[in-house]
Amino acid sequence: MSAAPALLEPRPVGAAADFDAAAFQAAVGASDAQMADLETFRGMLADWNEKMNLVGPSALAEFWLRHALDSAQLLALAPKAKVWADLGAGAGFPGLVLAIMLKGREGAHVHLVESMAKRCRFLSTVVEALDLPATVHNARAEDLTLKVHVVTARACAPLAKLLVYARPYLRKNVVALFLKGQDVEIELTEATRYWSFEAELKPSLSSPQGRIVQLKRLSRV
Repeated sequence: MSAAPALLEPRPVGAAADFDAAAFQAAVGASDAQMADLETFRGMLADWNEKMNLVGPSALAEFWLRHALDSAQLLALAPKAKVWADLGAGAGFPGLVLAIMLKGREGAHVHLVESMAKRCRFLSTVVEALDLPATVHNARAEDLTLKVHVVTARACAPLAKLLVYARPYLRKNVVALFLKGQDVEIELTEATRYWSFEAELKPSLSSPQGRIVQLKRLSRV
């Protein structure tokens, strides 16, 4: 059984292109096997991105900081969690990165929830190629009832709407970890018009403007 990676404390970061694979490995304590899987994922993302718009044009140059580290940092916030759901999994951030980092851990599994079929084909191809502990669900997030320890999402929807998607997963003792940007406080204020919840903002390792919303005890106002 592998141990959860121990991340460094939040620190100022330079240009994303200067944060390379070695910097990522040092930051999260990734094994050589995990790095090999991440490199394969990066290569597959580049290949598929030529056929469909999975990520923006600068994403591959910024892979290790803006995408890999941005995703992997969530593990330190829920080190005992084994079963995760990534809503609006898209190109696999954070879900595929989490599955790679959790691979080999007893009982670990990541549910990749994505409503667009073409993105699901990409996710399924990576999951199969890397033999990841993950399941791809071509479905709307709010239509599923999956039992998980953590529900997460990145660039999926504004928080008020995202909580509609996440509500079926946020049962007792389940926590949400949502990757958000500089407008997160505005989103939180708007969400309180419709929802009651406990939330805490965590700094992001990958961007000075980024925040992670750690949220639980969700109910309608």
